[in-house]
Amino acid sequence: MPRLRVSAGPSFEQLQPVEVNTDKATPVSSEEFEGQVAVYIKGFIDENGRVEHSNYFEKRKGVTWSIQVQGRFLQRRSADDILFGNTFERPLRHPWLIGTALKFMHYIDPSLEHDLTSCTKPWALAPLVATMPHLMHHPTHETHHIPQFPSSQPITDHTPSLISHHHHKGKEGKAKANFSKRRSHFQNPAKRKEVMLGPEDVITADFCYDFLNFSADGIVLRLPGGISFDLMRYWDGQPVRFQCCERIPKGETVDGLPWGRVFWCVVIELAEDAPVLEKI
Repeated sequence: MPRLRVSAGPSFEQLQPVEVNTDKATPVSSEEFEGQVAVYIKGFIDENGRVEHSNYFEKRKGVTWSIQVQGRFLQRRSADDILFGNTFERPLRHPWLIGTALKFMHYIDPSLEHDLTSCTKPWALAPLVATMPHLMHHPTHETHHIPQFPSSQPITDHTPSLISHHHHKGKEGKAKANFSKRRSHFQNPAKRKEVMLGPEDVITADFCYDFLNFSADGIVLRLPGGISFDLMRYWDGQPVRFQCCERIPKGETVDGLPWGRVFWCVVIELAEDAPVLEKI
């Protein structure tokens, strides 16, 4: 696995290092958002060549990476206007490769929108309330219910004040049902617009998946049907950016970008002395 550097902040111009796999949160604060971020990557090798392990992967079986956040949006806005996903600084070298992965992701999350063939800044974004695999919501006055962050236990779905649940199953079955019900419910833009999030709402979320496999041999993208790609053969070294940002009206731009202000972001990039493969 190549040596990676991870950073986070309220914007791409205000980043600070993230200690991966350490259960130490990185604070994020601005006029728009106040919270903290934690990142876990299975098999992560830091800039000094050390492999950092985490018990997170013993508890969240099958997952290979996780970006977690807990915090409050300081200005009230609808859940339809809060997006999460990836943006890129320059055109992708092989957009077809990312497009293959996005077809899979779009199957999982139909609310995902993207323009990965952009000749300027490709992007793929979806409403946060629909795209997060694990999401918890608590009013600020429920301090005794708000989970410790990062939590010693995996984040589970808990959104009774956003959407009602009527499943009577075991603990694991209920969590899966709640996630499925939430995602299905919030596919509808009208339902997202009914939900307002502001300073009195604490969101705790875990964006975690298993389609990226990190090892000493590199980073492999694994898709259903046995399809896999060695991403290090195609990565031109540009940072991989995860951002939570504001939706703007379709067809409009802000400073030439198809999204509005950034609330918080996480950036994964090669360490400065890590080699970048030649284009093929």
